[in-house]
Amino acid sequence: MKILPDWHAPTSLQSGYAMSRIAVAVFAVVVSMALPSFAAYTLEDISPHFATNTPIVWQAPTNQLPKTFWIYKRLPRVFSPATISNAIVLASFQDKGFPKPSKYQKVLWADRRKGEPRPPYFEIDPDQGQISYSLGDRAPDSPETIWTNQTAIDCAWNCLAQLGIDQTQFVKTNTVSAGAWGVFFPCQIDGIQVYDQSEGFSFQQFGKEGKIRNFGLTLPNLRRQKENPTATPQQITACIRVFKTPTPPNGDESDYFGRIKNLAKARKLTITKITPFYGEGIYGETPTNGEPSKIVTPIAQLDAVADYGNSNVDVRLLAPILSSDANRQLNTPAQPTQMR
Repeated sequence: MKILPDWHAPTSLQSGYAMSRIAVAVFAVVVSMALPSFAAYTLEDISPHFATNTPIVWQAPTNQLPKTFWIYKRLPRVFSPATISNAIVLASFQDKGFPKPSKYQKVLWADRRKGEPRPPYFEIDPDQGQISYSLGDRAPDSPETIWTNQTAIDCAWNCLAQLGIDQTQFVKTNTVSAGAWGVFFPCQIDGIQVYDQSEGFSFQQFGKEGKIRNFGLTLPNLRRQKENPTATPQQITACIRVFKTPTPPNGDESDYFGRIKNLAKARKLTITKITPFYGEGIYGETPTNGEPSKIVTPIAQLDAVADYGNSNVDVRLLAPILSSDANRQLNTPAQPTQMR
């Protein structure tokens, strides 16, 4: 899940969590668009409809891909006393005490000032594997004060180490967002990055002194469930043919569906790169209860070029990378998987 933004009260965590999952629901085949009704669309609605005679050329090397991928079950995490106490100190919440490890959610509030609806808070949510802190209404509004340089990255990496968390579980990024999240280090599973900002460490500083505006750690426990063969290029190409490979939006683009419709006019599609990611959910299945899936599976991002004859356009597609997921989209009997 994405770390709670400053405007989000932790008392409404469950509803906020469900909304934040929209951004990573590609793994439940709902592409991130921040549209409440987007779950009503099908895979076919958000996938390019290339003509049956459109050549699909595969130039992406696949020898770097694993032969198999593990499917994981997502479990709660009860944080250690050391991690909790270190996070309390990082948030300067020592005067509120040090919560003991527990399987229950715990929220600590700073003393409320007169007329202040949301003071700073510190939260532990074992069910989501999350620890977070925010200045609440005391956070500055001006984005110009937020640290966005290399110093911000180094500070965030050092603070992650202070929490006593194994840093090899994270990818140290070298960029900083000027938006709400600041520095973000995504988690990695079996050396494969988690898609979007669903799991990882978020950290933001502001002002000349680098005061902490918010930080958040999302690191649920994972347990291996079963191992599945990797889909072949032929299987993925077949999924493109039957409109089972959605294209994610480019930020807040105004004519997303128009772009998808226009892709059908391409004379050729060349796939240049395939990158696996992990995320919550099962490809092609949408959660029915508004809650995040407890299953963590891989998915593929395809970088491609759509050739219109007189111009080329870069395209990103999301596709199944498990052979069983591809077979399910193609209505093909799945091969046996290895249970362990």
